[in-house]
Amino acid sequence: MANYVKIAGFLGACVTGVAHFLADLRKTPALAEEAGYGDVPNLPTPKPTLIPIMKVAAAVGWSPGQKPWPAAGFKVGAFTDSLAHPRWVYELPNGDILVAETAAPPSPPGVFSLRWWVMGWVMARAGAGVTSANRITLLRDADGDGVAEIKTPFLENLFSPFGMALIGDQLYVANADSVVRFPYVPGATRITAAPVKICDLPAGRNHHWTKSLVANKAGTKLYVGVGSNSNVAEFGMAEEENRAAILEVDIASGAVRVFAGGLRNPVGMDWNPVTGELWTSVNERDEIGDDLVPDYMTSVKDGAFYGWPYSYWGVVDTRVSPQRPDLVAKAIKPDYALGCHTASLGLTFVDDDRFGARFRNGVFIGQHGSWNRNPPSGYRVIFIPFTEGKPGGAPEEILGGFLINGKALGRPVGVLVDTRGGLLVVDDVGDCIWRVTPA
Repeated sequence: MANYVKIAGFLGACVTGVAHFLADLRKTPALAEEAGYGDVPNLPTPKPTLIPIMKVAAAVGWSPGQKPWPAAGFKVGAFTDSLAHPRWVYELPNGDILVAETAAPPSPPGVFSLRWWVMGWVMARAGAGVTSANRITLLRDADGDGVAEIKTPFLENLFSPFGMALIGDQLYVANADSVVRFPYVPGATRITAAPVKICDLPAGRNHHWTKSLVANKAGTKLYVGVGSNSNVAEFGMAEEENRAAILEVDIASGAVRVFAGGLRNPVGMDWNPVTGELWTSVNERDEIGDDLVPDYMTSVKDGAFYGWPYSYWGVVDTRVSPQRPDLVAKAIKPDYALGCHTASLGLTFVDDDRFGARFRNGVFIGQHGSWNRNPPSGYRVIFIPFTEGKPGGAPEEILGGFLINGKALGRPVGVLVDTRGGLLVVDDVGDCIWRVTPA
């Protein structure tokens, strides 16, 4: 076994070295990262590659005393640290913060792809190759000083948990393979009750394993973001049933239906405070160049189709066969591009003035950062203003300094504006949560 691990590591290093070499050999410099933003992003000619071009920022973490750089007029501090690969946060009505300490579940027996194995090895260098703690931890800042003085296990023995939503006295959790619920008592610091399954979720290969979760205002439906099992359906569309979609779950019956499809990997979800529409951030496809395809955020319409895998932004992806001209024709273009390969994950609206009047109704995005773009993109938290319920300006960096000299000190994931007016930023490489506030 030890020899196998050494050989696997050697092969992974060789493939990564070749991919880095190819990335650095390119004669045509990539477009500026800003070209992949906005309602009309730059869409150059696709450049398919046999081997994914990799430009991996090795995850190194923060040295003592180091922290990211806030925008002018803001300050940042650690809300908590020493977590186990934190990914997502949720605020309870009393101000307690729940954080999912989680990672990808093990691949089931018999499911193997050399290509995805190599990519998994690369992602491990970027900080993703950890064993899931399968835990949700409760954080409490009782004295309001911006630092959680209580950190305690809240729910354990889950299965790669991610999304969370409280409806009444029931806390819903999206595992990698199911939605479950637990009874919740206000102020409780631990739940020991057994989970009650609401519905199954697509699992298996779980190329995109995170399952985000948001409830409707009436508390009758849950919406679950489920990513694709592939880049562009290379394992066949049978594996994509109820994937690359946002699923709607009826809480009373557990019935599941596709609310919207063609969304390669919808992660962050929130309700637009002006229009009431559901919005999501989506990670788009890879392997056709540094400057394709832009990740995006978009309003999500019931019954709509957004292109994956057959097209993007109205452009047919010729790698996909057989094609579906009927779905290409009906595909809706996204509202706003978020840069190519930025891995834009967290998305949260600001529905009041608690972070400052100019931020009201706008959106914060946590950009986890690229692993296959040269030069790298993302690795920051941005703000995008909205006007009358629509994106109304260029992105503004709110928190940076996560990538220095080609190394990732941290990688932002979930973002949330808490009730006290601080922006919480989950950092899964730094194993901490940062809190940004006006200086």
